[in-house]
Amino acid sequence: MSLSPADLRLLRVFSAAVLGRFDELAHLRRTASLGEPDRRWREALLQVHVFAGFPRGVEAYAVLEAQGGLGFALGEEDSSTPEEQRARGEQLFERIYAADAPAVRAMLERQHPEYARWVLEHAYGRVLTRPGLEPRMRELLAVCALAALGQERQLASHVRGTLRCGGTREELEQALAVLEGLADPERLEHARRVLERFGQG
Repeated sequence: MSLSPADLRLLRVFSAAVLGRFDELAHLRRTASLGEPDRRWREALLQVHVFAGFPRGVEAYAVLEAQGGLGFALGEEDSSTPEEQRARGEQLFERIYAADAPAVRAMLERQHPEYARWVLEHAYGRVLTRPGLEPRMRELLAVCALAALGQERQLASHVRGTLRCGGTREELEQALAVLEGLADPERLEHARRVLERFGQG
């Protein structure tokens, strides 16, 4: 399956925000297609802080607001309880990491029990499982962020996670191509090697 032009724009918007390429982010907002920004843009921007921190997210929102904003988010809240979010997050975590999930969870808990809880409850439970953007696309966003940031070990996990969430090798290749002109070329080359090794369906 091939990504649509709207999918590719979404990946580039997210990648520009994660990398702090605010010139590109402003350009993408100014040249947005009819019907965009839409909920998918708003969901992708909510995901930025998971990969690039709150300061980068705050600045991305400011840049987008100066160019016309992201539209209205009325009715887009997640009304599930914290317990439901945690269960959802754990389910997605297990899907992405599969047989490696217990080892990844143990590694997070060794670093700090509170950190492990934040990852499961916040990153996975409150952000990555929100309605409005399917897991496959959220994983492709993760792949773009991790490739651009040079986080190769985590990139390998989310390449596999994309495939486990219904993505394809072709879509992964297209996602990396979105980073051309944004990400450091050396990092992009390393990411392609990760894809070559771990992107077999």
